[in-house]
Amino acid sequence: MTQWTAQNLPDLSGKTVIVTGASSGIGEVTARELARVGARVILAVRNVEKGRAVATTIDGDTEVRELDLGSLDSVRAFASGVEGPVDILINNAGIMQVPEQRSADGFELQLATNFLGPFLLTNLLLPRITERVVTLSSVMHRMSRMDGSDLGWQRRKYSDMGAYSDSKLADVYLAKELQRRLEAAGSPVRSVLAHPGVALTNLAVGTSSSFIYRFPKFVNDAAHGALPTLYAATQDVPGGAFVGPNGAFGMKGYPKVGDSNRRGRDPELARTIWTSAERMTGLA
Repeated sequence: MTQWTAQNLPDLSGKTVIVTGASSGIGEVTARELARVGARVILAVRNVEKGRAVATTIDGDTEVRELDLGSLDSVRAFASGVEGPVDILINNAGIMQVPEQRSADGFELQLATNFLGPFLLTNLLLPRITERVVTLSSVMHRMSRMDGSDLGWQRRKYSDMGAYSDSKLADVYLAKELQRRLEAAGSPVRSVLAHPGVALTNLAVGTSSSFIYRFPKFVNDAAHGALPTLYAATQDVPGGAFVGPNGAFGMKGYPKVGDSNRRGRDPELARTIWTSAERMTGLA
């Protein structure tokens, strides 16, 4: 099987793509490669100054706009400022294994940033999206022991990795349930999942997971970590698919179409989490 790389990207001239978290790591690589093949890329970033510095290094049509996914007001402000059609939305931004904190809206911060913000953003932009929504999850969604009645870790003893894993399983539910709803509505838009495997970026620096970086043969660099996202965003993959590295345990390699674990494929749980997210974000 041919190994797919960014050199296999199609011409995206005339397309508009939003990439969240595009000021570093996988998001930066994703924005850079999509702009290289002609897309107009909106870098949706928390730190605008940093985003503009990155944009100056990208050869192509870019725009930098402020977006803090940990704030529902920021998400609404960003979405209201988007004009015209958006061909592809890439929900890339995320945080990992941070100490227990609450967002501006009172939610556990990893859930807010990794799931509730992208959930609201996707739904607010959906009338403008013409082709695809790509949501990034993680191999760690398999470790989740999510309690649907305590998404915000208000009763359970807090675990930074547990909260991260829960947020990434919630992203699986977001993408899967969105695909079911798109199909039921007869929409041509596709909802697809991607994960980078274990990628050497600043996401896990300082966390208990950073030990894995001592074993480079098991780790993707940012350029290879971005390949599943680029593949999911541009190739003819079915809605609801989960694209990740083709190596052992999905940790490293080139893009391969797969699926989530069994729990991630449970439509009843997905509907339950979706309904909870509607209530938590105030989405009618």
